[in-house]
Parts: sequence; structure tokens; C-alpha cells
Amino acid sequence: MDGLSIQSGQIVSVNKGGWDKSYGINHINEFNRAWLSLVREKINENATIWISGTVHNIFSVRQILIELGFKILNIITWEKNNPPPNFSYRYFTHSTEQVIWVKKNEKIPYYFNYELMKKINGNKQMKDVWKLPTIAPWEKSCGKHPTQKPLSLLIRLILASTKPNAWILDPFTGSSTTGIVANLINRQFIGIDQEESYLEISKNRKLEIESLQTAVDYRQKLVGFDHKKDLEQYLLEESSSNRDIQQNFNASHKIEQLSILFRVNNLNRLFLYD
Repeated sequence: MDGLSIQSGQIVSVNKGGWDKSYGINHINEFNRAWLSLVREKINENATIWISGTVHNIFSVRQILIELGFKILNIITWEKNNPPPNFSYRYFTHSTEQVIWVKKNEKIPYYFNYELMKKINGNKQMKDVWKLPTIAPWEKSCGKHPTQKPLSLLIRLILASTKPNAWILDPFTGSSTTGIVANLINRQFIGIDQEESYLEISKNRKLEIESLQTAVDYRQKLVGFDHKKDLEQYLLEESSSNRDIQQNFNASHKIEQLSILFRVNNLNRLFLYD
């Protein structure tokens, strides 16, 4: 839906594109049921899924997840340190987004890096409210996406729930923040999106971090660690101690087959990080 935002101190109208249009609750529920059913068919029994959203969609997602038999592990509240201002004065300032974490099979063990999450939280148990900033200007160096998530949010999600070399699938990849983080921390990534322009941004972001110095700079700019060196040290230890590939997504199928399996509202274009 169209909305308003502030750019360079000016109030501007924002149209995110046809993919963001709402056609009523029935359409929303049907779409969520379709793509979540496809994902459920393809992921391994020990896989987990993260789904972010706002009030426009997240409640529908939660209901469909329960209907399909997923087990909800957490609903993370991302509290933005620097949310866009509320200039309508008709409601409270929108400063949070929710991220639902679920597992496919209630009876099968899943991976959670509890010790690392505790370490980066001052050696205290990490709670389900995370205070993190929105995207910084340097994260938009290759172009803008209207709902782009900060790298600092994605790195926490991915480190919490995957091992080195894990396959990560994002069926709504956008500008591929998920993929950039995956590449920065030794994971493998498949992204799907219907917008060619966003896939071009994804490719350019991938090329950008192929520079070793740029990749190092990006990791050093991430927040969420008590000390910047904690992340680099952990990744070094992780790479040397765990060489096994954890396949949350079954990568045995050819890419051409995957595009057919996920053809939902033309979501049939793939971008692969390897």
C-alpha cells in the first residue's frame, strides 16, 4: 500500500510496488498458505524458519503456520533505535517489527546456538526483544529496497539457528540482505524474487563483498556484539571446528526444479550465492 516517509527532511509518498498491494484478508491468507505449504514440503525435518513482518501480515502468517503444523519457538520483537518519525500525530510511532521463529517438526531436535547468543548479550540470556538500528546509509550503496532489513538483524538470526556451510533459502529475497550475511559468515544461499531490479541490486551487493577488505569492513560495522572482535574470533573458531554441511534446505534438486516448486505469484526467479 502507498504510504508516506521522510527523505532528506522532506515528506514524500512511497509506493513499494505491486507486490506490496493488499487485496483483502482472504487473498493474504491464501497467499501465505500457498508459499508456506511449498516451503514445508522442501525443508528438512530439523529445519527452522524465520519470518519477519508487521501488523499488515504477521498475524495471518502466525495463524497459517499453526494450521500447517509448525511449532512456534519465539516471536522476536525488533525494537528500532531510530524509527521513522510519526508526522500524522494520530497514533503511536511505529517502532517495532516482529520476526517469528518456527520449526517444522515438534519432535525432532533443531539447532540453536544458545551459548553464542548469551555471549554477545553480556553473558546474559538473550530475551525476545532486540534493540537494533534500522539500515545504515552504507548498507544501501548498491541501491534501495523499501523494506530492506539491517545486516545486524540478519546476522543474529542466522548465527542463532545455523551451522557453517548451511543452506539458507529466502523465497522473498529482495536486495538479498539474507544472502549477504550468509556469505559474510560462511553459509550458502539461494534467493528468489519476482522483481528483476532487486535481483540486480543483489548481484551488485554480492560483487561488492567479493573484495576481502569490503567484507571485513562490513563485519566490523555490524552491531550486536559486546566487542567487534567477538564476531571475527567466533567465525574463525567456527570454521576450524565444524566442517560438516548442515542442509536446512535440500540442495540436491536442480535450480531449474526449484524455480517450478516455488512458482507462487511469479516467484520463479532464483539468485544463487555459492
